[in-house]
Amino acid sequence: MFPQNPHPDSLKKRSRDELLPPDTRMGAVELLVRDLDLMLRYYSEAVSLDVLEHVGDTAALGLRDQKVMTLRQEKNLPRADRRQAGLFHTAIVFDTPEALAASVASTASKVPGSFTGSADHIFSEAFYFDDPEGNGVELYTDRPRDAWLRESSGMYALASNPLDPNSYLRQHLPPAPASFRGNLGHVHLQVGDIATARDFYAGILGFEVTGEMDVALFVSAGGYHHHIGMNTFNSLGAGPRAAALGLGRVDIDVPTPEDVAALQSRLKDHRIATRHDGRTLSFEDPWNTTIHVTAAESHRS
Repeated sequence: MFPQNPHPDSLKKRSRDELLPPDTRMGAVELLVRDLDLMLRYYSEAVSLDVLEHVGDTAALGLRDQKVMTLRQEKNLPRADRRQAGLFHTAIVFDTPEALAASVASTASKVPGSFTGSADHIFSEAFYFDDPEGNGVELYTDRPRDAWLRESSGMYALASNPLDPNSYLRQHLPPAPASFRGNLGHVHLQVGDIATARDFYAGILGFEVTGEMDVALFVSAGGYHHHIGMNTFNSLGAGPRAAALGLGRVDIDVPTPEDVAALQSRLKDHRIATRHDGRTLSFEDPWNTTIHVTAAESHRS
């Protein structure tokens, strides 16, 4: 188990108007890619995401009608430096172990060599890959919430216990192709320092801290184990990001336009510049990662 060193401020109770609504969910991740056709094949044919839309240099992928990511071709951008802030991995959560096993088997067999590891995190079982342009990908399924363990601090127990991929597939791989359900479960970011990440994502945006150690921070809304993870494994001391391939933006869905307005007010109070086009609130985090926040009900209009 990883040691946890919760910051004292992480455990303070906050009022509802200081927090994101419990029904906050991740929207989608935008990846800036050099070879759109290659990346589209990887995520659709190997990971088994559905192509929801493909127009020109942009494609949207998801599971059923749940958008997980957007791929946007940017041929002239350089590759991202592994030491800069940005994407650590995009994490796709499947609704059943069988759906997860099918995606893992498909990815591992169709793109040999892309598998990078697996872990039992207590609250989830996860398998890790790198896509053809080096972006990290996590495929996982959650255990039932009553199986998630909490430390005496109130944080979720953090662990990366062994998880044998072959044993998992033997146990869960369905005998015939299955219809997948899932969505973007969380996004894991590389940041320059944990204290600044905590102040921004928890203190200002209104996520709650659910796990913390010296080199990583996990935050969520509504008691989920984490909607956003952040670490300094490779990026300690990183400043604002330079334009590069990889992470384009992160989308977050809150329930109502009133929730968007409340967040905009908090950001204004902290003198953080925002843009609002009548539908989406946009701003940057301390490392120049763009975040879009939209009311979920507006997707249905």
